[in-house]
Amino acid sequence: MSEADEFRAEVKGWLADNCPPGARGAGQIASGSTKITLDRDTALWLERMAERGWTVPTWPTQYGGGGLSPSQARILFDEMGAINARSPLMGMGTSMIGPTLLEYGTEDQKQRHLPRIARGEFQWCQGYSEPNAGSDLAALKTRAEDSGDHFVINGQKIWTSGAATADWMFILVRTDPNAPKHDGISFMLLTMDQPGVTTRPIRLISGSSPFCETFFDNAIAQKNDLVGELNKGWTVGKRLLQFERSGIGGLTGGARAGDPAKAMVRTAKTYIGEDQNGRIADPAIRNTILNMNMQRAAFQYTAQRANEENKSGIPGASTSIFKLVGAGLQRDGADLKRHIMGFRGLGAHEEVGFTADELKATEEFLHLRTTTIYGGSNEVQANIIAKRVLGLPD
Repeated sequence: MSEADEFRAEVKGWLADNCPPGARGAGQIASGSTKITLDRDTALWLERMAERGWTVPTWPTQYGGGGLSPSQARILFDEMGAINARSPLMGMGTSMIGPTLLEYGTEDQKQRHLPRIARGEFQWCQGYSEPNAGSDLAALKTRAEDSGDHFVINGQKIWTSGAATADWMFILVRTDPNAPKHDGISFMLLTMDQPGVTTRPIRLISGSSPFCETFFDNAIAQKNDLVGELNKGWTVGKRLLQFERSGIGGLTGGARAGDPAKAMVRTAKTYIGEDQNGRIADPAIRNTILNMNMQRAAFQYTAQRANEENKSGIPGASTSIFKLVGAGLQRDGADLKRHIMGFRGLGAHEEVGFTADELKATEEFLHLRTTTIYGGSNEVQANIIAKRVLGLPD
């Protein structure tokens, strides 16, 4: 038996013994927020996986990770998918600020923050966009002024995902207003539970929304939570965006409860019916689903190959390709599911007879249109690909 086979057998056995029934299939996933109560099995699943370091399986063990190789992590995710196990922990802590601190953080920052991220003790949010600084992020105006052992922050951020339930924020602020546009920006960490931070939810057409406006009125960030050099935060901030786009684009792997390809087929058979051979009754819909599932599979294998070929483990400009294509696949999948359901995929209220799955399909149809905007819009990604990947002139 090869080492890979031995590891797979070990993982399979451990998951069978330790993944609670309530952590399989659709359901709650821990974000780390101290403001959200976890159900019993979700909390137990997080605790057990964190103890193994498998909430962040490829992170170094000294920072709370599992120390696994990428191939071992893939085995872990495969076996989790085989038993329909949900991810034990998701959010910006594990996918964005954690990897950034591994690359740019001081040893003190790594020791203070990374193990707590790995254990799911805090939820993080991102302080980037402002009312007049969205795609042109370098136009940000939120200020941080040196006040001895800490910085004092004043300004506003918008579209702050998860701000209402987050415990910490990573933020880009202007620390030198006289420097050129992309200079004079610093990258900091600050707690959300302080008098100088106020959040205001933004309601979207899909109903509930994770987005907030966030206001800073003499908020405090400690000096030891300045990441990278003062006035050199643009470099750190850009790297974090690459980690974000890797996650949105599917480059970071991870376990998924259920098979989206099979789920789409089941939906079609439920709403359209089956022919005498057990196939989806409508051949046009059948071919459309086949094409969608082939694109998903090709994307998944291409992302896996890109990860294996990336010896440094650090995302580059090619993440924009995966973000652009991955976001489009998510949006198109939600569109197709709604189309298959017909008018049942346009439900908005339980009281008029729509099922929970139908209401969810409507919410996904509306929400997943944002994947082509957040993390850098499709237009921004196309520009990056043109300049940084294809080498085209400005």
